[in-house]
This record gives sequence, C-alpha cells and structure tokens, in this order.
Amino acid sequence: MNFKSFLSICAASFMLLACKSKDNKDMSTLTLTTEWDKTFPKSELVNHCKVTFHNRYGIELAADMYVPKNAEGKLAAIAVSGPFGAVKEQSSGLYAQHMAERGFVTVAFDPSFTGESGGEPRRMASPDINTEDFLAAVDFLSNCELVDPARIGIIGICGFGGMAVNAAALDPRIKATVASTMYDMSKVNVEGYFASEDTPAQRMEKRRALAAQRTKDYAAGTYERAGGVIDPLPEDAPWFVKDYHAYYKTPRGYHARSGNSNDGWNVIGCQSFLNQPMLAWASEIENPVLLIHGEKAHSRYFSEYAFEKMTGRNPQGASAVEGNKELLIIPGASHVDLYDDEAGVIPYDKIESFFNANLK
Repeated sequence: MNFKSFLSICAASFMLLACKSKDNKDMSTLTLTTEWDKTFPKSELVNHCKVTFHNRYGIELAADMYVPKNAEGKLAAIAVSGPFGAVKEQSSGLYAQHMAERGFVTVAFDPSFTGESGGEPRRMASPDINTEDFLAAVDFLSNCELVDPARIGIIGICGFGGMAVNAAALDPRIKATVASTMYDMSKVNVEGYFASEDTPAQRMEKRRALAAQRTKDYAAGTYERAGGVIDPLPEDAPWFVKDYHAYYKTPRGYHARSGNSNDGWNVIGCQSFLNQPMLAWASEIENPVLLIHGEKAHSRYFSEYAFEKMTGRNPQGASAVEGNKELLIIPGASHVDLYDDEAGVIPYDKIESFFNANLK
C-alpha cells in the first residue's frame, strides 16, 4: 500500500467515525460494494466512503459520502437523490461529488427499496416513504460532527425533485432546496403526460388494472415488473425515450442496480401516487427553492407547475424569480442533459452560489 492510499483510508475512517449512524452502531445489515462502481470518474479533490442511516420506518439506507479534502471546521451539507429508478452511482453521485469539490459535505443516497438500500419488496415507491428518505438524510447529517446542522440543503433529480420539494414543505431544517429536471410523480401518475389521461374514467381504468395486478401478484407470490427503459429501441420511439435510452442503456449511464437500466419497477410500485398529491403545501415553503430545467425537456412543465404552486405565478416557459423561489431554464437542454456532464449544461456554478447564499 502506498502512502497516498494509506491517507485515503485514514480519511475515510475518520469520516465514518465522525458521521456514524447512531442507530446501527456498526451493525449494518446491508451489503455494500467496496470498489468504485460509479458511472463517473472518482475525483482527487474529495474523500469518499460508504455510510448508512435509517428512516423513521426503520428502513436502512445506503449512501456515498463525499467530503472536501483539507476541510476544516463544520461545513454546510447537501443530501442528494434521484432520478426516479436510478441509483447513487449515477446522477445523484455525480452531483454530490461536484458539490463536495466546491466545499460541501454531501451524501448521495439510494431511496428505500432501491439499489443498496434496504426495504422489501424491492422496486417499490411511496410518496411518503421516499419523501421521508430525504428527511432521514437530514437526520443523519444533523448528527454528523463534520456538519453544521443549521446549514443543510438537498438536491432532488427528476422524480426525486418532486420528493425534494415535498420534503422542503415538511421540514424547515432543510434550509435550501434544488430540484433539477424534476418530475411530479403524483401528477404524472394521476394525469398522464400533458394531462393525456386526466379524466375520472381514465383514472378508474388505472385503478382497476392495478387492483387486478395486486390479485395476480399475491397469487403468484411475486411482483411483476415493468417500466424499465425499452431495449431494443423502436425506431418510432418518442425522442425523450431515445434520450433515456442513450443514458440508461449505454455505457454512459448504465448501472446493474438501476431499475431504469434494467427491468424497471413493480407494476404496482407507484399505485399510491394516484391519490396522494406531492405538492399540496408547496406554497408554504419558507426557505429558498431553485428549480432547474431544460428548455427542450418534455418534463419542463413539472417545474413550471411547481413554481406556480409555490408562488402563484405561471412562468410561461421562461426563467423566473419570485421572492426566494427561482426557476432557471437552461437554453436548448433536454431532460436527460441534466443527468450528467455529457452535454456540459448542468449549472454547477449557479447551484454552488445558491447554496453558498442560503446555507450560511
């Protein structure tokens, strides 16, 4: 072992001691990888280690922690998760590592039922539990000796952008929130894309289909899967599906633990989103929120809707600021352009300045 490797191991050990999960006392039941298996290269500017913590349902969550090298004193911290169906080795880890390079303690975590985190059965989702996952990350960071508990923010990507805004409406410990290329998972399940399934009859059809699937799954003793990115890709696939395929199904973003890269969610996995609106109390978020979306993203209307819910103002496709709420539209960018650095359009400088201004 060379001296550099020794120092890296010592730094990781210190991070674990400083931020040890109070609940498990080194009794983690999770099996965590030890090798670097991310979809992005490891930065030489940060120290990295695996950590675990639990949510209020007792589900143990796995996370990658990134700490700036030569950090001194208690730092501001950011918890990151998403996209929906992705794992921490993909977009959320990339965002977390970039923000650690810029001086923040960060954790990128796998949500409940996903990746290396606990929770059975696998590949389920819940607006409550997955919002709670963000709050559990805040619990963990608030008890970490490396972190100033008064300076904690969150980043949610894609479907976890909606979870992040929902968490901000629930927990004032979250001093600043970024939602990047967000989906409102309740809205899309209830209405379909662009309100294409937004009638009582269409919703009842979904309810009946899910109810029948539950009966079938119970009899089979297993859960049928669906919803992974289609592969091979049909020539007539919508352009945004091609965009997803270019990320999840190629070496650019493929990961073996990612549902989106493989066989998707349980068919009944998103059932509860049909009658549990995510952003009902978004107008009461007092702390700053930054919504970031691509101009050409099929999903841009979710961020516009969230901005209107928070401020009462319809931004009509343009960047907008209302009080401490901001919508930033990235010219020419698609939904998946904000997943990684391929297109070079993720506004890390803006995210850094937003958190520096609001985590102080």
